[in-house]
Amino acid sequence: MFFDLIQKIDRGLVTGERGLVMLLTAAIAVIMMLQVVLRYFFSAPLFWAEEISVQLLVFVTLFGMSLLVQQSQLVSIDFLPRALSGRTRHLWLALLGVVMLALWLFLAWLGWDWVRRPDVRMELGGTTQLPRWYNFSALPLAMALMAWHQFAAVLRELRAAWQGAAWHGAAQGAAR
Repeated sequence: MFFDLIQKIDRGLVTGERGLVMLLTAAIAVIMMLQVVLRYFFSAPLFWAEEISVQLLVFVTLFGMSLLVQQSQLVSIDFLPRALSGRTRHLWLALLGVVMLALWLFLAWLGWDWVRRPDVRMELGGTTQLPRWYNFSALPLAMALMAWHQFAAVLRELRAAWQGAAWHGAAQGAAR
């Protein structure tokens, strides 16, 4: 029950993140195409286009990275897990997952601490004069999402290790 709920929430977050990444990527493309048309055909550039596009690109990068965490597609050195078999491999991947979970949580905490600083909250964008803290909030939010995805992955590995052990024990009992 608990496991299924966590995995369902994880899949729901992935759907939302994927939609957000696609929407923001489309927004970047539209803004930059509009910028080109307005600048070169009407000599009336959008003064804010580059700043907003860079901010959106940072959002796309961070939330895209969160999707990679969920799909276990980050770059990794995996010769040891590949050399292990069955339950041992799942337990090893769960242990590594706990280390990564701690890292994502630590980075999220550092990010929230940074965004809450008064000097950061007062900083304004160069061309838009909008507060930058909302842009900076993407970092701790993405790290928190990565931590959630990592938590769900650790549970999947632990469940696979437990089910493998239960299956192995049942198979040995049937062989006797």
